[in-house]
Order: sequence, then structure tokens, then C-alpha cells
Amino acid sequence: MSHKGFSHIGLSTLDLDKTREFYEGVLGFKPVRCDIIKIKEGGQIRHIFFDTGRDQLIAFMEARGVPGVPAEYDAGINRGLGVPSAFYHFAFEASNEAALCAKREELIAKGVQVTEVVDHDWAKSIYFKDPNGMQLEYACFTRELGEDDARMQPRFEASIRDMGLDRDVNIVSTNPARR
Repeated sequence: MSHKGFSHIGLSTLDLDKTREFYEGVLGFKPVRCDIIKIKEGGQIRHIFFDTGRDQLIAFMEARGVPGVPAEYDAGINRGLGVPSAFYHFAFEASNEAALCAKREELIAKGVQVTEVVDHDWAKSIYFKDPNGMQLEYACFTRELGEDDARMQPRFEASIRDMGLDRDVNIVSTNPARR
């Protein structure tokens, strides 16, 4: 079997309506499947899948009144684990540097707080957060990766601050409706 990428990534949310507004209205991902699942023991789960491109999906589940599922928890993953937001994040593909810069400007125009473009040597990225507190990224390759890139080796030195590990980096929406 050959690898073809992700089918989907599944995440949770405490507010599916805000999550849908962000992923559909702000990021422009089309919802392709929406379910309400009635749980026999009580409660329900709302489940939505968004097409992120190339038939790869990101899905969210929102449980309400389901026995054994807490009513409140940290859907952003990182805070609940006590690690910086960079540790668990998801990156969407921007086709090139111009598209990355255009996406940054688009997000800013929609009230999303976004980092400056970060140069990683082999890729460039922007970072921001969704309404759940999940760190997201748009990235584009800036060069081909070679054998040297695949070898684990010292590449550079950075401070905790430079890596954004001293705080929950930059990225809470400036638009109160999206916090």
C-alpha cells in the first residue's frame, strides 16, 4: 500500500458553532459531512468534517450530555498537557510564499491575530489559533529537501524565547467574537 496522506484528523470542541464559523467562514474550508449522533445511554455528539484540500479532512466532535464525557475540558490540547502551543499544532499547506503572505493578510483582515512570516530555512510559516486555542499554521516549502535534511544533526541554536516556549505565543484572536 502506498501512502497517500491523511484521511482525516479528528479533534474535539466545546462549541461546534464557533468552530464551524472559524473553519468555514474564516479559513474557507467546506464542510462535507455533518452528523448528529444520538447516544443510547444519553446525550448526543455533533460531528463535522471539513475538506482541507486533496481530499484530506479535519473533523470536530462536540459531546453534549454524554455519560463519561466531561462538560468542560481544554479542547486546545496543549494547555491541558502543560506544554507550549507549538508542541501540538496542525499546518495547512500554502502553495508558495506569495500565497502564504496573502493568507496572512486575509486572516488579519478577518480579525485573526497572526505571527509575522517565520523562515525555517526549508519552509516559511505563519501561526495563529482557532477558537479552541489550538495552534494552527500555514506553511510553504521554500526549497527541495535532500538527504542532508533527513539526518538528525545540530542545525542552529535558539533561546526559549526565540522558540516561543516561554509563553503561549502570540496568537489569540483580536476579534472578541472569535475568542
